[in-house]
Amino acid sequence: MDLFKQDKKREEILAPLAERMRPVRAEDFIGQQEIFGEGKILRQVLQAQKVFSMILWGPPGSGKTTLAKLVSRQVQAQFYQVNAVAAGVKDIRKVIDQSQVNRRNGLRTILFIDEIHRFNKAQQDALLHAVEDGSVTLIGATTENPSFEVIAPLLSRCRVLKLHYLSEEELGQILDAALARDPVLREYRAEIDAETRAFLLGQVGGDARKLLNTLEICLQLSAVAAGEILQIRLPLVREALQQKHLLYDKKGDYHYDIISAFIKSIRGSDPDAGLYWLSVMLEGGEDPLFIARRLIILASEDVGNAAPLALNIMVSGYQAVHAIGMPEGAIVLAQMTTYLASLPKSNASYLGLQAALAEVRGGEAPDVPLHLRNAPTGLMKAMNYGKDYQYAHDHPGHFVQENYFPRDVQPRAFYQPTEQGKELSIRNHLRELWGNRYSSSSK
Repeated sequence: MDLFKQDKKREEILAPLAERMRPVRAEDFIGQQEIFGEGKILRQVLQAQKVFSMILWGPPGSGKTTLAKLVSRQVQAQFYQVNAVAAGVKDIRKVIDQSQVNRRNGLRTILFIDEIHRFNKAQQDALLHAVEDGSVTLIGATTENPSFEVIAPLLSRCRVLKLHYLSEEELGQILDAALARDPVLREYRAEIDAETRAFLLGQVGGDARKLLNTLEICLQLSAVAAGEILQIRLPLVREALQQKHLLYDKKGDYHYDIISAFIKSIRGSDPDAGLYWLSVMLEGGEDPLFIARRLIILASEDVGNAAPLALNIMVSGYQAVHAIGMPEGAIVLAQMTTYLASLPKSNASYLGLQAALAEVRGGEAPDVPLHLRNAPTGLMKAMNYGKDYQYAHDHPGHFVQENYFPRDVQPRAFYQPTEQGKELSIRNHLRELWGNRYSSSSK
């Protein structure tokens, strides 16, 4: 028994700092007072010993997994945890089968699904009956809006609870607790000065996991031996934050740096660089649906009408990634990436929108000309709504010279088609229709 206790203690010490510091008592949990404060919904659950299915929606490091475990422990339920990236329908059915055994023994079953937004429809469908009849209490965790990522029948059976980034004051409490209570940091007598503390709390972006991971990397990078004082100073923290391969933060600066490099590579028509940055994101655990959404945006912003089918293909790719899941979804993302990178590029639609927005924002609310107004009633017709409107399809070539702008707005070419791909024919066509308006079209 003594050997077992020693092995267990060693296993706890070898666990990551963020896991070692995970609260096991409700009173030790820091943050999320809107749902976990005194008298709030999750505290009521703990007090009443009655738990319901819920989706915890919030950013990384905000306490979703910890809250799920606290609730499960408090209501004395059998707790099963799966990650949606690796789990399949078979894993879900195994838990559901076990829940029937638990129920016969008078035990509750809580199934915690991390990153539930990555489950496809079939995987989510497999949960419906068990959640509805109460065999399984579902606690899902997601960083994405569940309204878009969780199927409606499952969402209707769950309560959505919103979590928020932790404040610097809350992060400071977690930092102090780690320095005071963690056996490893205590062994190294870790201490941090006020300037470094303020810098660290401001750099982790409300993410407790990133805070604790950075502390752990500081220890790894230092040459301090056990029993000596680990002085956590600004240069050490800066270096720890730069260890991107050790600390991929999906909500921090590195996340935005990588997606920026990815988008710029595709915009620059380099499919190989695009695949490289795609691989960095996938290896770092980036949400594949986030990547797919950015590719949809890029199809309009940077390819546009130079290859107008790109938008449809990207939407199809998004649906494919959503349906297939990972790891096979990466193949679809690779096809989407190389396809967009290899196309002719045009940002003319995007620039046209910006020019039109500037025009609208710089003037007063426009008065719609009478001939462009709808006239569904006799009264409106009597007021000359729609009078003298020229129906384009009644004219040769299905076109007629008409003014579609407000009376006090000078018609101008917000959209300037380029000579890239399909847009060249669009530019020539518009010049034939509108003449001088497109005489200085951009190339």
